[in-house]
Order: sequence, then C-alpha cells, then structure tokens
Amino acid sequence: MSNPQQLRYSKEHEWLSAAEDGVSTVGITEFAANALGDVVYAQLPEVGSQVAAGETCGELESTKSVSDLYSPVDGEITEINQDVVDDPSLVNSAPFEGGWLFKVRIAQEPADLLSADEYAAHTAG
Repeated sequence: MSNPQQLRYSKEHEWLSAAEDGVSTVGITEFAANALGDVVYAQLPEVGSQVAAGETCGELESTKSVSDLYSPVDGEITEINQDVVDDPSLVNSAPFEGGWLFKVRIAQEPADLLSADEYAAHTAG
C-alpha cells in the first residue's frame, strides 16, 4: 500500500493535506480503512465546531467495529464530506480521494505529524 508523499500522517491513522488558504483536508489512511473493514456509517464533526489534535471528533462504524475519529490538528471545521455521510463505503474505496472526511482551518499543526515514509514505518510493525 502506498501513502501519498504530499500528505502528513498522525499515529492514529488520519492523513492531512497541505493547507490551502489555511484549510487542510483530513481523512483516514488506507491502512486504517483496511483494518476497519467495510465502513457503513460515518459521524463527522459539525461545521463550525472546534477540534483539538488527538481528541475524538467523530466515529466510523464498520461491519467489524466502531472506531473513534481523531483530529490531527487544532482548528475549526469548515466543511464535511456529505458524500461520505451518504455513502460511507467511499472511505474504503477511495480513502485518499473521494473518501476524505472533513476540512479544517488550522489553528496549530502539531510537530509530531509523520511523513509518508515515517507513517509506513509506523504501520509496518
């Protein structure tokens, strides 16, 4: 499995795009999507809500389990992916494209986000 080099990754298996006008896109990694199994429900944070790095901001329910969704950064939610709410399987079929989860205006990016290679090493064990 290949993690896009241009993204940053959290140890909780979320990815973060480079900020455009202070806003980044967040999703879960292919590794996490595969571990979850078929995602059947997505509860995403509300637009306008504040999120904090490492704190729960939603959940994904799969045929295997329910998993908390963590924000990789501090900030304000500016948009959610309604397509994922309507069709949660996008998280599995296109985790780095159409299966993104939300957009956040970043207040502060934590220093412990990983590069693609560092994330690959983190998930190799």
